[in-house]
Amino acid sequence: MFTLDQIRSFVAVAEELHFGRAADRLNMTQPPLSRQIQKLEKNVGVTLVERDNRKVSLTAAGTAFLDEARKLLITAEQAPFTARRIAQGQAGILRIGFTATSGFSILGTLLTRLSKALPDVDLDLRELVTSEQLQSLIDGDLDLGLGRPPFDNELFASRVLQSESLLLAIPDGHHLADGNHPVTEHDLRGVPLIMHSPIKARYFYDLAIRHMPVEHGNVIHTVSQILTMVSLVAAGRGVAFVPESARRLGIRGVTYRPIAGEAPGSVELHAIWRRGARNPALRRVADLLAQEAPLSHR
Repeated sequence: MFTLDQIRSFVAVAEELHFGRAADRLNMTQPPLSRQIQKLEKNVGVTLVERDNRKVSLTAAGTAFLDEARKLLITAEQAPFTARRIAQGQAGILRIGFTATSGFSILGTLLTRLSKALPDVDLDLRELVTSEQLQSLIDGDLDLGLGRPPFDNELFASRVLQSESLLLAIPDGHHLADGNHPVTEHDLRGVPLIMHSPIKARYFYDLAIRHMPVEHGNVIHTVSQILTMVSLVAAGRGVAFVPESARRLGIRGVTYRPIAGEAPGSVELHAIWRRGARNPALRRVADLLAQEAPLSHR
């Protein structure tokens, strides 16, 4: 196998087309330079350099090999620098999981922040529900998650990225859409309800029933995605509890009303990572998030 010293010797000879000048450039004498070229040609298995008493020239194989040799030297010179940047969290890959809701609320803003602060870190995005993100963080398949509580605070560290209100999405033209007061339990009696799945959307399900007693006999659809829920509301199928960021979907035919007794900012989105994770880029991101104030729709 050839060595980097052999490659450097070949590049110097190929660029100078003169063994004397190439030797001076490498701070060596001609005999060891000639031996380096001979060893390289033996390792490669072809003649790369032709020389006689008058001139030095490259064979066709030598000309082709020169381009690759230069690339090898550039890679070898950059490798220590790249390794140091990765160790310092300035380069590398950050694998980020995100929920569908965060995709239309905060994801774009967060990616802009990260790309500006860490331009040489590649961001690998994966859409997953929170439970899938937590398992992927445990398995080492993700570095950072954008998800909802609850999660094990002893296993995971977190930072609140966004807090927003829970609203009631109502079809335009519905009698509740015209009110000017927060919607109460009394207002929802007998009203068809589109509800979150208690399995796939447990966070929003628990949040909704904590803020408003739900008559389960009124539930006509159970879904797990906010986009689906708001689309059904727009179609006049019923009303639904949604985060304030659902407004950003821009779906026509929907009015959003506050809910009586709802604490502003009760809907939280967290950046979540496993304690003790070794990705240096993640440490840089955690420091960055600690300096940023959470976003709020209030």
